[in-house]
Amino acid sequence: MDKKLKVANIGMKFGMSHVEGARDFGAEIASLCDSNEENLRFAGERYNIPEEKWVTDYMDIVNNPDIDVVTVAIPDQQHKKVCCDLLRAGKHVLCEKPLALTREDIEEIVRAADESGCKFMVGQICRFTPAFEKAKEIIDSGEIGELYFVESEYAHDYMHIVENKDGSAHWRADPKRHGVVGGGCHAVDLLRWLAGDPVEVFAYGTHKLLPTVSYDDATIAIMKFDDNLAGKVFVSTGCKRDYTMRTVIYGTKGTIICDNTSPTMTLFTTDENGDTQEPKIIELEVNNHNAVKEFEVFADEIINDKPVATSAREGAKTVEVCLAIVESAETGKIVKPNYNF
Repeated sequence: MDKKLKVANIGMKFGMSHVEGARDFGAEIASLCDSNEENLRFAGERYNIPEEKWVTDYMDIVNNPDIDVVTVAIPDQQHKKVCCDLLRAGKHVLCEKPLALTREDIEEIVRAADESGCKFMVGQICRFTPAFEKAKEIIDSGEIGELYFVESEYAHDYMHIVENKDGSAHWRADPKRHGVVGGGCHAVDLLRWLAGDPVEVFAYGTHKLLPTVSYDDATIAIMKFDDNLAGKVFVSTGCKRDYTMRTVIYGTKGTIICDNTSPTMTLFTTDENGDTQEPKIIELEVNNHNAVKEFEVFADEIINDKPVATSAREGAKTVEVCLAIVESAETGKIVKPNYNF
């Protein structure tokens, strides 16, 4: 593909970083879309996009044959319909995480992506976070040996974002958008990327902090990857602390401690005798929503016809693990995720 990519961006409240990612890559911003005209005007004026390229109906993008790529940053409940319409119109799609909220919806998106022949990326942004990229690099190099335990947390206080200003319920309060699925999918996907697919999960949940939602606001999940590798995910959407995704990766020769908001990470290694050495402090860029790198990778996959690393099927697997965690917390039983999509 020699021509300049023409990109449309849907959802201007959460999707402005995607506009910046496409713009910094050098793509043409062909259209901005938001059903809220105030959000649309704010984004259009901020990025100097002519008003004739602003639309309030995403079908104007679906029906525009000149648009190659579309980023989708709208409430999770709307992902399935919008993404499937775009794919069936021959558009490459970058959709914010989570892929969708139900097994039925993720299956339909996977089918639509397969049938369309278009590229589809799920915005699992942790895979583009500098600290986590470095952790992956260290793991793959063998420096900390074989993994035996991995843990990550998604700690984010939703207290002031689960209600609209008029007091009505926010889309984050939808029972289908359980905190594990909507936000905890970050930590689940990160561990899947670092350690592989868990074969079974067991979880407990509590509900003490968010009275306006019906789902648990704290969940702890234990995962079995294989007989010698286990993991843990902690999700708290009512926690009283700064946002973080603190992550610890334990290997037979060392340990990594990192998160997505700190300028350093800590690496423990061992010497030839197996003794633990003084920790190394590694300096990092803080960029916990690296949409520029994300779009750059997606554009490369489109232009050079490469497989998409965070494809619809990958996004579906992450949601499936999240749904298994929710089911386990509700039933008190071990649940085995079904990765057949």
